[in-house]
Amino acid sequence: MQEVVYLKIIRLIWLAAAFILLSGCSTAASGFKPISSVENFHYKDQEGESFGLPELKGKIWVANFIFTSCTTVCPPMTAHMKKIQSLGAEENIPFEIVSFSVDPQIDTPEKLKSFGSQFGTSFENWHFLTGYSQKQIEEFSLKSFKTLVKKPENEDQVIHGTSFYLINKEGQVVKSYSGVENPPYEDIIQDMKRLQQL
Repeated sequence: MQEVVYLKIIRLIWLAAAFILLSGCSTAASGFKPISSVENFHYKDQEGESFGLPELKGKIWVANFIFTSCTTVCPPMTAHMKKIQSLGAEENIPFEIVSFSVDPQIDTPEKLKSFGSQFGTSFENWHFLTGYSQKQIEEFSLKSFKTLVKKPENEDQVIHGTSFYLINKEGQVVKSYSGVENPPYEDIIQDMKRLQQL
């Protein structure tokens, strides 16, 4: 009797392991090899409401790093992201956009909302996040997205990456694209469609 129970337990363990392995392989087999996993987070959005990884569970999302007083890359990046938002809506793709502020001491929810509004942003599926320390965002960006964020002392501009990141339903970063010069809009839309089917 004990042997039968033991064999059943072993079988269940093997089935669970096989399921996990196949689930992980499905993304890789489709051409999406996970680059990194996004760490759990709970920050504040442009409405001052709590928003984090749990709200993104089971969803496809695109992320980037910006700040409102940026004088160079952030305005064009945000305009490009707005186009992705519009194209995704036209294709009826359910997805979220998350823009992490790299200057959280300056970027209040109000400033982020004002900044996003300048580009005709729909806040229905676009979340501008703040509510953490400079050290936290620098560590988070490196661990979760393998990208550098650094605010030099006594300066108002922040050094940060300019890529757009595609994240799958399991919270894994699976692809990155140029967010400043010639973003591959069609590739991003097609990749989101493919991820949606997994």
